[in-house]
Amino acid sequence: MSSSAPTCKNHRYPIEIVARAIWLYFWFNLSLREVEQMLLERGIVVSYETIRRWYRKHGPDYVRRLHRKVPTMTDVWHLDEVLVSINGQKCWLWRAVDQDGYVLDEIVQTRRNTKAAKRLLTRLLKKQGLAPKRMITDKLRPYGAARRQLMPNVEHRAHKGLNNRAENSHLPFRKRERTRQGFRPIGSLQQFVSVLSAIRNHFVLPQSNRSASQIRSHRRQAMIEGKIAAEQIA
Repeated sequence: MSSSAPTCKNHRYPIEIVARAIWLYFWFNLSLREVEQMLLERGIVVSYETIRRWYRKHGPDYVRRLHRKVPTMTDVWHLDEVLVSINGQKCWLWRAVDQDGYVLDEIVQTRRNTKAAKRLLTRLLKKQGLAPKRMITDKLRPYGAARRQLMPNVEHRAHKGLNNRAENSHLPFRKRERTRQGFRPIGSLQQFVSVLSAIRNHFVLPQSNRSASQIRSHRRQAMIEGKIAAEQIA
């Protein structure tokens, strides 16, 4: 006797379809309506609001099951912050990436001061479990003040020209911001960027010279691991 495909609780579609919709929305620069049309072309009838509920409910669980890069003592942290307007209110998205462009952590805050920089570093140290070899930032003074309080023995280089890696990490977010035509509540922005960065991290290659075949092999393996993670969503 054949059994039906496993489905998420209270969903009429298999787990793989839910995870696929989440992956399409976050990996490509697509709107919810565009994902809706792509699924419709494949015979899957769902509304864009249903897809929104899917990524809000299952997105965090999905990315928790993806492989995370193991931190090392030779890592270099690149820190930067970017201005985001939410309902007319200025907020700052603080982000840290390593030497390979892997997003280590990010947090939305309403301040751009030492307290905010210290909060980011505190989260990073707790999440990574160890301090980096070096920290690179622009010339914003709160970074230096927070580093002296939390990581006094870590080398700190403050130079805008050295921090291109962190600044480049904002580009995917800026593209999505334009596609979404902005964000509404701060909590929604925090959840969105966490899922977006985790899925993009899953495909990040180490900083080294690799052939096209090796890059394709890495992406295929990442896709396989992503499907395994999708099957584990409850």
